[in-house]
Amino acid sequence: MTTSAPAHAPLGSIPPDLRCAADYELLAPRFMALPSHEYVAGGCGRDVTVAANLAAFAQWTVYPRLLRDVSAGHTRLSIAGVPFDHPVLLAPVAFQKLAHPHGEIETARAANAMQACMVGSTLSSCTLEQVAAAAGPQRWFQLYFQPRREDTRALLERAAAAGYQAIVVTLDAAIQTAGARALKAGFRMPPDCAPVNLLGQQGPAAIELDPEDSRIFQGAMRNAPTWADLSWLMAQTALPVWVKGVLHPDDAVALRDAGVAGIVVSNHGGRSLDGAPASLDALPAIRAALGAGYPVLFDSGIRSGTDIFKALALGADAVMIGRLQIYALAVAGALGVAHMIRLLREELEVCMALAGCATLDQIGPENLMRRPC
Repeated sequence: MTTSAPAHAPLGSIPPDLRCAADYELLAPRFMALPSHEYVAGGCGRDVTVAANLAAFAQWTVYPRLLRDVSAGHTRLSIAGVPFDHPVLLAPVAFQKLAHPHGEIETARAANAMQACMVGSTLSSCTLEQVAAAAGPQRWFQLYFQPRREDTRALLERAAAAGYQAIVVTLDAAIQTAGARALKAGFRMPPDCAPVNLLGQQGPAAIELDPEDSRIFQGAMRNAPTWADLSWLMAQTALPVWVKGVLHPDDAVALRDAGVAGIVVSNHGGRSLDGAPASLDALPAIRAALGAGYPVLFDSGIRSGTDIFKALALGADAVMIGRLQIYALAVAGALGVAHMIRLLREELEVCMALAGCATLDQIGPENLMRRPC
């Protein structure tokens, strides 16, 4: 398949037709090779959950409120005792050289400039040490369990040595099936998108299946992590351990009781189980099960500051931005990602002001109304 070369924005420039954070999604196809764009934009299967994530936000409207004094308003908050200037974190996204030649280094520079916490991915196309050197003081590391425990432990030790402040363990992607959009576009991972953090590791041992064995249960899931693996992991590091990929209230409660520092309500942006509930739909029941106070982050489907407001109103303490981060990176590199964060923060502030909420702790379910069918 042949595709035209992607466009490139002038160095240090934001396209003049970009007016809101969501515009980065509209502009991204101009700046990415078609197969790479389809891989990033799509999910697994037929994108049922990708569509559900976006539709879930449209089900809610925000009440405007009158005569509220918000002149002392701000977006500061504390997550697990750590202060943040705003509730916008950058989600772990793999292989960012699909969007920009410098990949995660550009994203890290933007996070540093905007006082945003970047969560670096195990599957980044730059080493975790390179990302840490460019990121600001608020940086976390996302971890995938490796087939050998010594390799998982090595990643933990490298993250701690590089100054990452927390470990975010992704548990909902033991199996990832191919997405129809990427397959149709003929996507193949480019050579410069190798998982450099894993170089030198031994691959998983070959699995010999008996004729009656399942390629899924006895094959692909053989090395999938269990509760025992999570317990072992938490004993290997002094860093707080978060779990990403939580959608069921019972799992959330069990993780809290096991000593996990916090959770991320996420369906992997629709890249794990096609047909999983929208993250936003799962959020209220999880917050209700956990009660107030326990740290809950959210990702999947956010495209605006109003979306952030809705996620906070339904129980999240802060949000992670995934695809929009990559679209901004493709359009304008570090400047684009920084600009995207600023736009999201300002859009959130506009929504807060018109809803009469001067601070994040004033945002709650009473600020929302479900849209009539």
